[in-house]
Amino acid sequence: MKRFDRKTHWENIYQTKALKDASWFEPTPDTSLSFFDEYKVPLDAKIVDVGGGDSYLVDFLLVKGYQDVTVVDISEIALERAKHRLGVLSRKAKWVVDDLATFRPPEKYDVWHDRAAFHFLTDEKEITNYVHTANQHVNPNGILVIGTFSEKGPQNCSGLPVQQYSETAMNQRFGEFFEKRTCLAMDHITPSDTRQNFVFCSFRKREEHVGVQDGIHEVTHDGIHLPFTQSGTFLRSMGQMAMR
Repeated sequence: MKRFDRKTHWENIYQTKALKDASWFEPTPDTSLSFFDEYKVPLDAKIVDVGGGDSYLVDFLLVKGYQDVTVVDISEIALERAKHRLGVLSRKAKWVVDDLATFRPPEKYDVWHDRAAFHFLTDEKEITNYVHTANQHVNPNGILVIGTFSEKGPQNCSGLPVQQYSETAMNQRFGEFFEKRTCLAMDHITPSDTRQNFVFCSFRKREEHVGVQDGIHEVTHDGIHLPFTQSGTFLRSMGQMAMR
């Protein structure tokens, strides 16, 4: 039996289908953007959009003034389409071609966002690897946002099986390293007028130790003390960020 080539599959998808014809297309990523508003993510936060492809989230983040946005996708064609669309603005983002199943980020992030990529991982080892990679590369008290098909959503997408999730199942996957904050169900209407039910959950990275002194919280992580205020302000320390 011929071994499945995930990269070839996705390159073919993006080569033969225009963005506005893709089932995942949304002209404005309202749900994703709502989490940035909810957590008052500062403009200098380090953000990664995992499996971002040629979606419009990076466009909106750059226009809003976010200064450190990375888009990761297995398809080089998808990223090139996004860069072409953005023109000179694309220079303000970082673009990484990599497979989520084996992704090893070059840095740590304050916000890890994934809409409709994680659910394509159906192998237990790959799922576990993804969770551990997120844990290792999200800064202390950072934010994780995951959007997947719900148990009421499709069982297949783009010719591939997917793993459906409930709020409980999502928490079981990520709860060891992240504290669940909010979950919501929403319907996405595809360009072909098909309804797809999603569950979006946001999590906050658990800290190893938290202390309070003179109104400043302090996170200890890998021997590094990272201060942050109770008001939601991010403070840089040792080149890393923390959120509250």
